[in-house]
Amino acid sequence: MDESEWEEGGGMRDEAERHLPLRDTTNTMPSTAFHSSPCFSLTNPSSLPSNSQQPNSPLPSKPKNPLLLLHKHPLYAPAHSNLSLKFKEKILCLEIMGVDSGKALSLNPSLHTATLDSIHSIISFLQSKGIHQKDLGRIFGMCPKLLTSNIRADLIPVFNFLSQDLKVPDKNFRRVINKCPRLLVSSVRDQLKPALFFLQRLGFKDLEALAYHDPVLLVSSVEKTLIPKLEYLMNLRMSRADAVAMVLRCPGLFTFSVENNFKPKFDYFVGEMGGSLGELKEFPQYFAFSLEKRIKPRHMEAVQNGLKLPLPSMLKSTDEEFRELMTKHGGGG
Repeated sequence: MDESEWEEGGGMRDEAERHLPLRDTTNTMPSTAFHSSPCFSLTNPSSLPSNSQQPNSPLPSKPKNPLLLLHKHPLYAPAHSNLSLKFKEKILCLEIMGVDSGKALSLNPSLHTATLDSIHSIISFLQSKGIHQKDLGRIFGMCPKLLTSNIRADLIPVFNFLSQDLKVPDKNFRRVINKCPRLLVSSVRDQLKPALFFLQRLGFKDLEALAYHDPVLLVSSVEKTLIPKLEYLMNLRMSRADAVAMVLRCPGLFTFSVENNFKPKFDYFVGEMGGSLGELKEFPQYFAFSLEKRIKPRHMEAVQNGLKLPLPSMLKSTDEEFRELMTKHGGGG
């Protein structure tokens, strides 16, 4: 299950940091500053984990001078004189990793004053936990707050939670983090443990499924997300036991919007399809299908052929299987 309720945003960079590319200081920038920068080690193939190198795949050669990489980068051009060398280097570091530096700086203002050494420490720590270099751009892009995290206070507790509470072995940290990067910027005390406790009380006993398939539930607010979704189902004249059974069968229900998903699909199901609550209890996955692209077209075609199909047959079948159903039982039979 992909995360469906993440905050999105871009924001505006400061004028001196958004619109102006890097200043041409070819003759004034000391090359030692770039040679010693932790950012450029990211472009060195030798810094990658050995299991990421394929014996028959040629590795790109390391630039003899990191300045050559800087000169070829699109950010390298005349820029505002107020931008310091260190700040330019930080922007370039982020862009090389595949992070939108403007968005990251906007969403995490603390990044303005973060040092390259602190960023490199976080990168090194994540790599020590099995995160690959190629994962960093997506992870930092989705969670720029991570770039200024405190390793001891913020990150170590998260990995301890994965290991001790979810029973995730060290070798599988990368799989879980890539599934839900927001785990890395969630408080263990205030978010992850309360969510796990709530879910376990509901009946989510399979820790492996939570870790590898539905970790987004662990970063969802109990008060603002999980409980309101459960209450909505109960307000459809379902008992609490029935509502709980539905989310246990289809955990994705906890990630769907009430206004944009539940309400329009339920209204169509009852008003146009004449469906019963019993059908939804048996097949809560109904809410996971697109109303406009799957539910409406298939229902209308079934009606035209004089058929009333069970929800699983109507929605889970492939296009070819659905055509066969229409041909076999419908007007073309």
